[in-house]
Amino acid sequence: MAIAAFARAPFASDPALSRGRRYPGSESATRSAFRRDCDRIIHSAAFRRLAHKTQVFVFHEGDHFRTRLTHTLEVTQIARSLARALGLDEDLAEASALGHDLGHPPFGHAGERALDQCLTGFGGFDHNAHTLHVVTSLERRYADFDGLNLTWETLEGLVKHNGPLTDRAGQPVERYRGGLPRAIAEYSRSHELDLWAYPSAEAQCGAIADDIAYDAHDIDDGLRAEMFRIEDLADLPLVGDILREIAVLHPRLEPSRHAHELQRRLITRMIEDVIAQSRREIAELKPDSVDAVRAAGRPVVRFSPQMAAADKAIKGFLYPELYRHARIMRIMGDAEELVRRLFDHYAGMPSELPADWLGGLSPADAAGRAVRIADFIAGMTDRYAMVEHTRIFGATPELR
Repeated sequence: MAIAAFARAPFASDPALSRGRRYPGSESATRSAFRRDCDRIIHSAAFRRLAHKTQVFVFHEGDHFRTRLTHTLEVTQIARSLARALGLDEDLAEASALGHDLGHPPFGHAGERALDQCLTGFGGFDHNAHTLHVVTSLERRYADFDGLNLTWETLEGLVKHNGPLTDRAGQPVERYRGGLPRAIAEYSRSHELDLWAYPSAEAQCGAIADDIAYDAHDIDDGLRAEMFRIEDLADLPLVGDILREIAVLHPRLEPSRHAHELQRRLITRMIEDVIAQSRREIAELKPDSVDAVRAAGRPVVRFSPQMAAADKAIKGFLYPELYRHARIMRIMGDAEELVRRLFDHYAGMPSELPADWLGGLSPADAAGRAVRIADFIAGMTDRYAMVEHTRIFGATPELR
């Protein structure tokens, strides 16, 4: 079906009305505030490093598998498509998508688990919180401030990628009931991000685009890696329907084209569903400003109940068949051990770190030192972590 774009929606974020940046400065004569955020993210070192960080498969598995960078670009394309159809600010949706994975350490969630264990007693490690830390502190490109000095609206989208973090009273909710991650709690004390509210509709586009990309592209990578066969997908809701359509329209389609046709149609169906459901939500809630979206008490950009069930079923299939596959688990187990060994080595011999990474810390500040070591490791690419492990220990697991 054709999807006509709205005129600019009254609840769209307006860069001219942005809440601004933490460090005020001159505005661009040729770019909006949100467009500048996109450009700052794209030119950051953290963004470049995504090219060599694991999505599901470690880099030497092959050149055709997704990396964190290609995943991010795919999420960005979907987020812009959604924002365009809903009359939202495409640049803010893009910024939310471009930055959402900047905090991932090497080896994806395996590296995150390892660093979280290493920081037991020191606040743990959370990649969403680390994304905020990267863009507000660790990137050091500008003469006048640390971080990228992004707009308030982009920061809120990155922090609330999974929705509100607290209730109105400031009590952590959902996955953060045990306490807010250190980086978010510390930053919020000096620059409040309204953690109780939903983010803008543009940021919600970025978040649901992440779900769509995971479903379609991880199916594609799983098929390419021969973790499962296309026939194994036949009973999944939506996916099975698409496969039956393809069989009727293209009965003798070669396997590689079959997989790509499935991916293409799946993305299209999910995007169309989000647009249709979001328009229903908007018609019901009638938000007249971006703040009305934040205070709505539920997302305005979302799947229909039927598509949400299909999304859950797809992830339910991918979890055991791909993410928890014996081969992936073996590799990721070795990767976790590699990251832990690096952390323990630097903790025992902090002089092995670049000099500027421990500057300003007291020798008695064990927590500060542990966090700084985790920050250093989190910035590594898969390849650099493996090279560093070989330099220190003389060998590195093959991760195959």
